[in-house]
Amino acid sequence: MDSEPLQIPLDQLRHVFELALRHVEASAGSTVELEHDYFWSVPGEELYDVPNEPGTVTIGQLSESWQHLEDLLADPDRAVGHHLVWLADVLRAIGQGTAR
Repeated sequence: MDSEPLQIPLDQLRHVFELALRHVEASAGSTVELEHDYFWSVPGEELYDVPNEPGTVTIGQLSESWQHLEDLLADPDRAVGHHLVWLADVLRAIGQGTAR
């Protein structure tokens, strides 16, 4: 399953994100309501080890992920790469809750 690393231009990623967000906003309005707070999560070191079934499944919490993102808005200088993981948690829930 080894292949060349996927190259994703950040300007295109930003554009795709904006298009998807506009779509959700057009159908759901300026605020989305997430039906669930807790979700199953596979730890990062096991997430991409596809040949092996994950041995650990943990519980994540959308409200906690969102709190980390709100904290970033309050203090942008504290940004870390893991903010993208918390953002992904929230985006997945929005995408699955508004899939159309």
